[in-house]
Amino acid sequence: MKKIGFVVPWFDDKIPGGAEMEMREVSAHLHMYGADVEILTTCVKEFGADWSVNFYREGDSVSATGIKVRRFKVRKRNTAAFDAVNLKLMNKQKITLEEEDIFLNEMVNSPELYKYIREHKDEYSVFVYIPYMFGTTYFGVKACPEKAVLIPCFHDEAYAYLQRFKEIFPTAAGMVFNAKPEQVLAEKLYGFSKSGTKTVLMGIGMDTNISADAEAFRKKFNINKPFILYAGRKDEGKNVHTLIKYFSEYKKRIDNDMQLVLIGGGKLEIPGDVRNDVHDLGFVDIQDKYNACGAAMVMCQPSKNESFSLVIMESWLCNRPVIVHEKCAVTKNFVSESNGGLYFDNYFEFEGCVNYIYSHADVSDKMGVNGRQYVLEHFKWDVITEKYIKFFKEIAGEI
Repeated sequence: MKKIGFVVPWFDDKIPGGAEMEMREVSAHLHMYGADVEILTTCVKEFGADWSVNFYREGDSVSATGIKVRRFKVRKRNTAAFDAVNLKLMNKQKITLEEEDIFLNEMVNSPELYKYIREHKDEYSVFVYIPYMFGTTYFGVKACPEKAVLIPCFHDEAYAYLQRFKEIFPTAAGMVFNAKPEQVLAEKLYGFSKSGTKTVLMGIGMDTNISADAEAFRKKFNINKPFILYAGRKDEGKNVHTLIKYFSEYKKRIDNDMQLVLIGGGKLEIPGDVRNDVHDLGFVDIQDKYNACGAAMVMCQPSKNESFSLVIMESWLCNRPVIVHEKCAVTKNFVSESNGGLYFDNYFEFEGCVNYIYSHADVSDKMGVNGRQYVLEHFKWDVITEKYIKFFKEIAGEI
């Protein structure tokens, strides 16, 4: 094969986040397999930074996994115009085509990156874009649709329904889906089976050799009571505010020693009545994260918008069950297929899930074991890597 170019809005070896981590892991395992991989990105620092600021120096560097990284400058943007349209989308308000163009033109963009793709496309077998909603994906696909493969991470959200996406995404050569519900949603929105876009249900590869030391976590953080674990960004997009609200109500209604442990970036206001029962640890080392998974009574993933969920897979690999939101088709599907946890849609269902797991230790242990077996059967890296190579060769006409 020729080179495989991963196109992302920002890159760093340590940026947290599902799509960022997925890209790093996929590219690294393809590189270890022997594929010629590059990362094409902007000079922006990260998602939460100013998308008009070139934090990194433009030019070439090498990632921690030995992959060449090409950085391109971003152009200045009209932040106020973007924010006005984005607020409408976040509130599920209908927007015009003109507003869609504002959304796409005034987010993170690098004309120099798109020019590079057009001028150097013959050097690459495929360009792989992740995730779907950013300017680097939309304009990158337009630059070379015949070699474009998306790992879109689609959610059933306002952004996915944009007319501009419906116009451009069916022109891409390939789509890689992380879960069956995502694939079903994408076909409904974009009709890839009719456009000729090749698709594959891939999933995300997992390091299945992780281990957890529950006692080490309890000793290090002095948390010895049973607890619910949340691991991820603490923002409304992840629905963590609902978890806080439900936990607060739970402590008012149920007389037990349940705690809540939060891991990850972002700030969150903890109600005063449960402040002594909530432990916000912020960012922790990866082994501390695994140890927390192993020590937890259950992992709660309350997000309604996930195209995968690394944290529930990690919880299962540590033999602990999960609770997910019924409105998230992807995580609910994982739980149903694996029999590795429970799901809720309102407070009283949440209370029922927590109480059941709290009082049925043998069943909750079995759910954790079920989840681990599910991950081992579906998401080991050697299987995923070979599927990627086969799919890319098919897109490039090399099979």
